[in-house]
Amino acid sequence: MSNPLTPSPESDIIAATAATWLARRDRKLTAAEQDDYLQWLAADPRHAQAIARLEKAWGALDALAQWRPEHSTRPNPDLLASPHRRSKIYWLSTAVFAAAAALVLAAVTWWQPVSPPPSGLDSLRTIVADTYRKQTLPDGSVVELKAGSQLEIGFTTAIRRVRLVAGEVHFTVTKNPARPFVVHVGKLAVHAVGTAFNIRMQPDQIEVLVTEGKVRVDEPATPHRAILSTPLLVAGERAVISTVENEPAVLVAGMNARQIETELAWQPQRLAFVGMPLSEILADFNRHNSTQILLGDADLADLRIGGTFRADNPEAFVRLLETGFGIRVERNGEQTVLYRQP
Repeated sequence: MSNPLTPSPESDIIAATAATWLARRDRKLTAAEQDDYLQWLAADPRHAQAIARLEKAWGALDALAQWRPEHSTRPNPDLLASPHRRSKIYWLSTAVFAAAAALVLAAVTWWQPVSPPPSGLDSLRTIVADTYRKQTLPDGSVVELKAGSQLEIGFTTAIRRVRLVAGEVHFTVTKNPARPFVVHVGKLAVHAVGTAFNIRMQPDQIEVLVTEGKVRVDEPATPHRAILSTPLLVAGERAVISTVENEPAVLVAGMNARQIETELAWQPQRLAFVGMPLSEILADFNRHNSTQILLGDADLADLRIGGTFRADNPEAFVRLLETGFGIRVERNGEQTVLYRQP
């Protein structure tokens, strides 16, 4: 019998799914999500073990909060040390270990002392995207930058500030009402807490598209225009704000799912699954690709898998099934057929 803590493609998928559930728990589960989460935990004892290991890792990382840059230029190496040496080594999956290491590196790098920039932000980091780029910020928020975009990130303990210098960026904000998230673009300030939205900066206008939650857009008054009066934008709404002072200030309109998908077509599509039956996963892949993945054995239909995969790369998903789930694959032109190993 294999050790459930030994790194493997399957354990990496379990770890990635566990991380997704922890993020959802942090922003509070809905009733439906609570049921799904409990079913996922009950489906395999390794699921609860993965949650426990991640919680332990996050607990260790919380120790970094004890260090502040005014204490020293480098964090105390004992911050993450265990209080007592243990005789047994516990292995995290490759995905969990890499994520934990990246978070430690991000935390240490973020707190390097820097001189305050002219904009008045307490700390500053610049992200420049020559091609599409996706990055997780120190607070857990995620930014996706279209090619040619530039961001300045300045966080303090009281507020999270971001300045869009050029281009287009989609924000998925980690909820924290005590620490507002504000995006500055031109003279505008877009306020959000636990939401997702897209901002496009153009020479004569700025577009704000809300894909989840709510945002508020503010603009200071000028001699030629009163303070911007924008209603609270909700999911499915887009505000187009003119930056030309003698033109109408703002136009708000609703958008349907297809229009939103078109607006965000610059993002590579990804498919996210949490304990979903293989039959439903294959249906999603088949909708996005000419190569069709079929089930040669009907009893594989209920095999449950979790993870996030590129919609345009079904072959990578098939290889994962081959190496991690004991599935035999037969390829015939634009058809890939899955069978259970004899």
